[in-house]
Amino acid sequence: MPYLPHQYDDDQTRWWVTHVVMPECEVWVAEEPGRSELHGFAAVKDDVLEHLYVAPEQRRRGVGSLLLEQARRVSPDRLTLRVFTRNTDARAFYERRGFQLLDENDGTRNEENEPDMTYRWTPPR
Repeated sequence: MPYLPHQYDDDQTRWWVTHVVMPECEVWVAEEPGRSELHGFAAVKDDVLEHLYVAPEQRRRGVGSLLLEQARRVSPDRLTLRVFTRNTDARAFYERRGFQLLDENDGTRNEENEPDMTYRWTPPR
């Protein structure tokens, strides 16, 4: 997402993943067996999909779908997430998988000050 400001350096990001994301969330990574190349990861806290990232060169290969299915397994009744409004590819990905728009925000609730949207998935009844 090149439109986002680069607020943290790599060391700060590593610290945050190690000391915040890993202890507070259930985290899964997608990688090719026998290689150390990360294809993507997902992190869930309670019923919130906090992060789902797929490396650009791995998109449209099923990585995101596999990670999302794992997130749904640990939160089978409901899954909520936020996505930046400009991230139209991610919005389409979630909408195709049954997520419904709950609200929109002007960016005042995130540190990037970027307009975002809240989506929720519930299983079909």
